[in-house]
Amino acid sequence: MARRQETPRPAAPGAAGTTATGQSEAERARSRRVGALIQLWPFMAPYRGLVAAAIAALVLTAVVSLSLPLAVRRVVDGFETAETALLNAYFAAALGLAGLLALGTGLRYYLVTRLGERVVADIRKALFDRMIGMSPAFFERIMTGEVLSRITTDTTLIQSVIGSSVSIALRNLLLLVGGLVMLALTSAKLTGFVLLLVPAVIVPIIVLGRRLRRLSRDNQDWIAASSGSASEALLAAQTVQAYTHEPHSRAGFGRVTEASFDVARRRITTRAAMTVIVIFLVFSGVVGVLWVGANDVRAGAMTTGELVQFVIYAVIVAGAVGALSEIWGELQRAAGATERLVELLHADDAVSDPPEPTPLPRPVRGEIGFDAVRFHYPARPDDRALDGVSFTIRPGETVALVGPSGAGKSTVIQLLLRFYDPAEGRITLDGVDLRDMARADFRASLALVPQDPVIFAATARENIRFGRPEATDAEVTAAARAAAAEDFIRALPEGYDSQLGERGVLLSGGQKQRIAIARAILRDAPVMLLDEATSALDAESERAVQQAVEALSMDRTMLIVAHRLATVKKADRILVFDAGRVVAEGTHAELVAQGGLYARLARLQFTDGAEVA
Repeated sequence: MARRQETPRPAAPGAAGTTATGQSEAERARSRRVGALIQLWPFMAPYRGLVAAAIAALVLTAVVSLSLPLAVRRVVDGFETAETALLNAYFAAALGLAGLLALGTGLRYYLVTRLGERVVADIRKALFDRMIGMSPAFFERIMTGEVLSRITTDTTLIQSVIGSSVSIALRNLLLLVGGLVMLALTSAKLTGFVLLLVPAVIVPIIVLGRRLRRLSRDNQDWIAASSGSASEALLAAQTVQAYTHEPHSRAGFGRVTEASFDVARRRITTRAAMTVIVIFLVFSGVVGVLWVGANDVRAGAMTTGELVQFVIYAVIVAGAVGALSEIWGELQRAAGATERLVELLHADDAVSDPPEPTPLPRPVRGEIGFDAVRFHYPARPDDRALDGVSFTIRPGETVALVGPSGAGKSTVIQLLLRFYDPAEGRITLDGVDLRDMARADFRASLALVPQDPVIFAATARENIRFGRPEATDAEVTAAARAAAAEDFIRALPEGYDSQLGERGVLLSGGQKQRIAIARAILRDAPVMLLDEATSALDAESERAVQQAVEALSMDRTMLIVAHRLATVKKADRILVFDAGRVVAEGTHAELVAQGGLYARLARLQFTDGAEVA
């Protein structure tokens, strides 16, 4: 959070001068224009019929609006005649036009609002579909809160533009052009005076519009930074409170929020100034033109009805210009939001599937190979997590990875799931390089129990069924029983249908871990990956889970990261990691006999320094 608070503008972690998605500030500066809204067309294209109908309704309302002054002129000039029937006909025509205008306006509102809601729903789905498949390397460069802000705040801006602003802008553009044409037909002399005002109105729109574009984009960036700061603190609320860090967290969030407000205040001030200048210039010109027209009526150069008609058209044109200046600011903000969303949709991912993936051979045997693998995490390019690691795990073999913290054990699991790709070397499953296969293909043959289990805000049954959504209730119950989770689940208020709360807040650490183990058991995959899977269990639960794990290991490959002696001793083979290298391998007895790092870890971590047998 501090990083964001200290920078003059929000920037995601990563290289200086780049956005979270890798776009440089110079590139972003060049792209800040309303033309960015054209990038929304792929989402609107499937609804061409709805777009066409909305445009037709829009044109209808504009034409009717431009026809009303003609009816008013006929009514005004009709007062000078004695033809009552003709006058009544003029009034009836004006009333008919008003009804048509009301119908067209309602139809336009319905069509464009529905279009906006539909397009934004599609954008949100596309964004989520894209983000949920991004590798962890991507989320090292951007906070999850920022992504959520773009999916919510930015798409809301776009909904407003598609469902309202663009429609109003096009309608006012038609009124502006049509009004100018009708002004010229009504009185070329007075129209000439009106056109003299155009440069005076356009200049402030262009000058202030550039500043408004920059401030609009900055405002959205700070809103995303604020969301990211709040998300980070709230997700770690217990840690924040345990360390009495609330004042610092509040101050940090306050600084980011105030920075966001400051940018918003400058944006609002700029837009208000532009609105004041434009409207004053426009209506001052209208008053001047009206004064000239009044003198022409007195001189007999035009009728009263023509002057009224001209004034109404002038008001329509002035209103259209004023509305366009207002909407221009909205379009600027939406353009910035569109750029941000498109950045996410087109963001590069360090890990991707090949164009023509090789299928994983079936049935899956579960042979795992690491061949001279070197790897560093993107955020730590100078720190090698793995340095020339090579080993082979035979089908059905249970292998334990041990070593001090930071030795590279969990990194092996991260690479085996292909959350990252190695910088050098290759990783294979049944002889096929992971990079040659579709990730979903080979991941379907893996089951993971992470050290920090993830529990969703759903029922116990749904959390376990996450491992295999098509599983029956009986299979869910069997998996929970095998993971020693059934007793505590049945003790919950509604048993398997009990809600577990956000991130499993209603469960203890050991209960969360047993839910995660049940989930992996239910998946019934040929390869099981356990990363400290029993670290939070009590002795009795651990014994029950160990029995389940032993039963599972009979016909599948097991890769276990563990510090518990009971787990390590029963492994077929143990790989000892240190500083990203495999420094020893063998059975528990062999490694203890050899002495070295494993024997020292066994004494210190497993038996409090006593000799290990």
